[in-house]
Amino acid sequence: MDQYDENHDYMHQEDDWDRDMLLDPAWEKQQRKTFTAWCNSHLRKAGTQIESIEDDFRDGLKLMLLLEVISGERLPKPERGKMRVHKISNVNKALEFIASKGVKLVSIGAEEIVDGNAKMTLGMIWTIILRFAIQDISVEETSAKEGLLLWCQRKTAPYKNVNIQNFHISWKDGLGFCALIHRHRPELIDYGKLRKDDPLTNLNTAFDVAEKYLDIPKMLDAEDIVGTARPDEKAIMTYVSSFYHAFSGAQKAETAANRICKVLAVNQENEQLMEDYEKLASDLLEWIRRTIPWLENRTPENTMQAMQQKLEDFRDYRRLHKPPKVQEKCQLEINFNTLQTKLRLSNRPAFMPSEGKMVSDINNAWGTLEHAEKGYEEWMLNEIGRLERLDHLAEKFRQKACIHEAWTDGKEEMLKQKDYETATLSEIKALLKKHEAFESDLAAHQDRVEQIAAIAQELNELDYYDSPSVNAQCQKICDQWDNLGALTQTRKEALERTEKLLETIDQLYLEYAKRAAPFNNWMEGAMEDLQDTFIVHTIEEIQGLTTAHEQFKATLPEADKERQAILGIHNEVTKIVQTYHVNMAGSNPYTTITPVEINNKWDKVRQLVPQRDNALMEEHARQQHNEKLRKQFAAQANVVGPWIQTKMQEIGRISIEMHGTLEDQLNHLRQYEKNIVNYKPKIDQLEGDHQQIQEALIFDNKHTLYTMEHIRVGWEQLLTTIARTINEIENQILTRDAKGISQEQMNEFRSSFNHFDRKKTGMMDVDDFRACLISMGYNMGESEFARIMSIVDPNHLGVVTFQAFIDFMSRETADTDTADQVMASFKILAGDKNYITAEELRRELPPDQAEYCIVRMAPYTGPDAVPGALDYMSFSTALYGESDL
Repeated sequence: MDQYDENHDYMHQEDDWDRDMLLDPAWEKQQRKTFTAWCNSHLRKAGTQIESIEDDFRDGLKLMLLLEVISGERLPKPERGKMRVHKISNVNKALEFIASKGVKLVSIGAEEIVDGNAKMTLGMIWTIILRFAIQDISVEETSAKEGLLLWCQRKTAPYKNVNIQNFHISWKDGLGFCALIHRHRPELIDYGKLRKDDPLTNLNTAFDVAEKYLDIPKMLDAEDIVGTARPDEKAIMTYVSSFYHAFSGAQKAETAANRICKVLAVNQENEQLMEDYEKLASDLLEWIRRTIPWLENRTPENTMQAMQQKLEDFRDYRRLHKPPKVQEKCQLEINFNTLQTKLRLSNRPAFMPSEGKMVSDINNAWGTLEHAEKGYEEWMLNEIGRLERLDHLAEKFRQKACIHEAWTDGKEEMLKQKDYETATLSEIKALLKKHEAFESDLAAHQDRVEQIAAIAQELNELDYYDSPSVNAQCQKICDQWDNLGALTQTRKEALERTEKLLETIDQLYLEYAKRAAPFNNWMEGAMEDLQDTFIVHTIEEIQGLTTAHEQFKATLPEADKERQAILGIHNEVTKIVQTYHVNMAGSNPYTTITPVEINNKWDKVRQLVPQRDNALMEEHARQQHNEKLRKQFAAQANVVGPWIQTKMQEIGRISIEMHGTLEDQLNHLRQYEKNIVNYKPKIDQLEGDHQQIQEALIFDNKHTLYTMEHIRVGWEQLLTTIARTINEIENQILTRDAKGISQEQMNEFRSSFNHFDRKKTGMMDVDDFRACLISMGYNMGESEFARIMSIVDPNHLGVVTFQAFIDFMSRETADTDTADQVMASFKILAGDKNYITAEELRRELPPDQAEYCIVRMAPYTGPDAVPGALDYMSFSTALYGESDL
């Protein structure tokens, strides 16, 4: 990537320069002079110059010439005509050339240049200066403007009162220009005599010296810079870039001198590297020559300790002596490669070491060393392996022999025991299992004995120094092994004979246990059932128990046969023991049930049977009495229960029907109440029957669905309902008389209520009440309905009773009458007027009521108003309140 590509972002930013700032006359003047002088410094090389920057470039000829001079390239042939189209063509060629250099021209067109647009022309020249004079400046990885600024800072850093931070106010005092000149040509300026408070002298001194001795044209006026608060940055950058290019030649000469010194230093360094290589190579080759014979020594050792010492010496060589030599060899190769690289970069002949000291010679010697080292290590490991094997085999023989002797210790005495003669069958079987396990263990140890013999044979073949001792121990082990085999077979045969005899007895024991256990369980269960306290509640339950008991008695003969068979098995075991003189170590191992226990339990069962017969007969008689009590209670309850339900339904029907007047309904209900009270003796009689049932501990009754609790609750509900219904009718009569409601209205209210009481509960829910009001002509919103619900259901139960319904309807009727009365009262007091005065109120009403109304009434504002006049609405509100009207 070229330098322009690296600075593309910067160039793009400079292209977007602030053109409005050029309208500042001071800045425009500085740019005109600076850019003109810069262009002439290049055009004079072609023998021409410009006077007016916006006029002399209009035909494009000098513009193309300027670009050829500063770029060193040929542009297309220009048009020589004088017409506008020829000029635009020439300027376009120049702009296309600028664009081909990667410069983006923003809003600069050929027409503006041809028309002499000073702002556009200055912008174009600044773009050219950036591309060809500033862009290629590069200092410490920075370029263009930043590179030029860094170059100025580096050059002026040692100078007092100079602090270059930008390309405008940092140069106003002129010391920056003087410092640049003094840094490169100290003989041209006496920097010590300059003063910071005399910028004109400083600037003129720098401009004059630069023009006279450095061939840098005077592009700025000292007065313009001093007289401007902020000098034009582009003008300063253009002028400072001329200093950079003027001094770059001197810097190149200095660089050439430095390069010569560097070459000489490199040659001296290369010679030293050659000497170091020769010495290091000689030392390394000598060490390899001394080490190889030691690694090729193959004298064997007779003991493991001696071989271990050889191995330890070799490890010291690997750990201590060889690593420094590996580092020397690596450093030698690095030095050789570095030397060759430096010689090649310096265009010098390659280094040829002395004979036998080439890197390849050293590598070959090192390879021989490593080959000997590898062979020595393999030989030592093999020798150590051989000695380790001998030691390992001897130790292995001793360990296996020791383990085998420990295993056989006591085995012969164990095999000679006759413990089976007094053992039980289970013990015999355990002894046989144990003997089988011993045989398996014996067979498993066969491999160990063979291994011991094989190891002894291998030690003999390898001429182990202690072979006689090994052979004697091996022979002892083999003889003992043969004796153990014979004893094992003899004991096995004796155990099997004893096992066969005891198995017969064991089978009889097992048969006895299999039959005695369930028979014993049956007898214990029978005794438990015969003594079990039974609790029954019905005649059917006691009959079931009696039937089951009869069935049990029928099984007793068969059970007695089973008892005799079980005792017969026990007698057979006794006979075998006496016949074969078997030494029985204990009782039957399969059960603890003895024949004596079986006979005792059987006798107990025979005693309990008649006792159970008597208990069942007594309980049967008691259950017959309880059944009689159940039927007696059920006969009464099945009459009283339906009677209470019927009366409840009749009372509910009377409360919602509209037959006759409210007084007729009240008389009818009171007659019902009298009949209900007269029915109380039957309830008392039922209570008496219930008490007898409870005393007999009877908890259910299949002859009726009614319990005494149901009867009591129903009776209490009946009394409560008749009393509440009578009270509701009385309240309706009071409401009718107080509100002046006719019988027809009451019937109409009842009819509407019954119609919308869809569930026939005597109460309307919220949705039913809303539908009722709508059917009666009420047109209301949610807020109004909520207000009405707060009146009819103040406790928020979600239902409306008939009493609340007629209270609300009577109140609505009364509110209409109240409004009419208010109007009539107003007409009486006001006469023919539309208002009433405070004096009239005080005259017609008691003092406290008059003052109460006056305070709450609003002034009348009609056209006929007089002082103290009050209107009708505030009058009615004061008397009755807004909600009532």
